[in-house]
Amino acid sequence: METGDDIIRVKMSTLIGLNRDAHSLPLISNSVKAQMAGGHLSAFRGRGMEYYESRPYQPGDDIRSIDWRVTARSGQTHTKIYREERERPVLLWLDLSRSMFFGTQVCFKSVLAAKLAALLAWSSVQHGDRLGYLVFSEQQHVEFRPRRGKAAALQFIQQMATHSAWEMEAPAAGGHQSGVHALRRLRQVTRPGSLLVLLSDFRFLADDCRGQLVELARHNDVVMIHCYDPLERVLPPPGRYRVTDGANSVHLDAANPGLRAQYSERYERQQQALTRLCRELGLHQIDVATNDDMLAELKAGLGLQ
Repeated sequence: METGDDIIRVKMSTLIGLNRDAHSLPLISNSVKAQMAGGHLSAFRGRGMEYYESRPYQPGDDIRSIDWRVTARSGQTHTKIYREERERPVLLWLDLSRSMFFGTQVCFKSVLAAKLAALLAWSSVQHGDRLGYLVFSEQQHVEFRPRRGKAAALQFIQQMATHSAWEMEAPAAGGHQSGVHALRRLRQVTRPGSLLVLLSDFRFLADDCRGQLVELARHNDVVMIHCYDPLERVLPPPGRYRVTDGANSVHLDAANPGLRAQYSERYERQQQALTRLCRELGLHQIDVATNDDMLAELKAGLGLQ
């Protein structure tokens, strides 16, 4: 029997039910465009092209596609014909470290990220892509190499919903290192031409992550889905608030003007650093808050609206 409330812990039935919404989210190379950090649109590389056959040259054929070997052998000009690869690896990289278990509106960031990941998983298998995944926290790392079919999405959903991170045990150290390690593992299991989607609050990002992302982006499309809570951007209206992580609690004086300004500036610095990194490396950035319409934001971020 499943447990969860879709607020602090996601339900497996909810993730399975997102299958219906995924039909309106095609991750297809000739239709999906991603809003990049520089404010312009850039098409995904998408599926590659594989050689199909050679046929006699016809007026209008691209001369760059001439098959010189067949032409020399037959004495008649031939053109290479290509077709789109039927499958493309899609790898979903899901962060369930402790910083993701925070939320003040609608749900925790971890729940939002799991739902977004489920939408993308269903879209991938519905449109013929092979699905792989990495789900990680400070205590547990689960990965599966890409394979096709509905079973791949269902297995991913089960791994998400039953991951040990949802047990809400005492906060663990090592969140930064778990993210860096998961990036290294993603490099090791990724094949060129893949679509990589990273879902996280990216609190772990530092200089030692840049090299991993550079290599991942060299031969793949990389989408960074930044999950955040509105309270991380700006403090609530002036007042005193009790904040707890389940084990410890503090009181926050949101009426202090200096604290409010410092708080907002810190978030903006982190956001600007992420945006600058994405722009410099050619990564696609999508920001989704816990109180957003996640499907609408995802479609807008992918250029589908």
